[in-house]
Amino acid sequence: MLDLSPLLLAQLLALGVAGGFLAGLLGVGGGMLMVPFLTFILEARGVPTTLAVKMAIATSMATIAFTSLSSVRAHHGRGAVRWDLVRTLAPGIVGGGLLAGAGAFAVLKGQGLALIFAFFIAWSALNLLRNRPPRPGRMLPGRAGQTAAGAGIGFASGLLGAGGAFLSVPFMARCNVPMRQAVGTAAALGFPIALASTAGYLISGRNLAPALPGAFGYLYLPALGVIATASVLLAPLGARTAHRIDVQRLKRLFALLLLGLAASMLHRAFSA
Repeated sequence: MLDLSPLLLAQLLALGVAGGFLAGLLGVGGGMLMVPFLTFILEARGVPTTLAVKMAIATSMATIAFTSLSSVRAHHGRGAVRWDLVRTLAPGIVGGGLLAGAGAFAVLKGQGLALIFAFFIAWSALNLLRNRPPRPGRMLPGRAGQTAAGAGIGFASGLLGAGGAFLSVPFMARCNVPMRQAVGTAAALGFPIALASTAGYLISGRNLAPALPGAFGYLYLPALGVIATASVLLAPLGARTAHRIDVQRLKRLFALLLLGLAASMLHRAFSA
């Protein structure tokens, strides 16, 4: 029987509010925040750590499909989405997300996924904190290069349950895309990443026995419903805030968030 206690409901609502705001503010679909905390919530309900990490990754990614739509609408209204980049990056993203969700995700253990999660986001944070300006002449690669970059972003995101901003924002910033446009475009890219990866999780987890009431394969449906609802409502507020603060402050905030979550997942991996 499904047990959505007041404490669990409050935890999921808080996670959805924070994730939605950050999705709009930083282009992050909330995955980097939700994976560590949702892992903790699932562990507290008796799910083994190695499975809890996988369920947290899959569930957080599924919420991004909803959050990204709300976030990108606000960014688009301010002209901050490069739709030309979305069109060229999306095919690779879909392929990479499907490959990760349906293949590699099922093979890797939860502890390994936690270590990969920590490594990728710490690397992204350090690159942002160094704050080295991109070379003035550096441009985005051609269509083939952008498709390849999209495949890498989609694959890594599918493994980690993140909307891809931890890779796509630094990638675009290094190619002299203005930071606010990079954030808005990353929010738009979160939708194809989420759809492809979630489809992959459904395929790889189709024979998995429910870990607790409300679980469907790797997805924890109560968390998906509550978090998605709250995050959709808060994403537009985060997007409006992103256009009112200093760009360098935005970069530092993004980097510090990533470092904190990397440390959290390292602890989770080594204590599993």
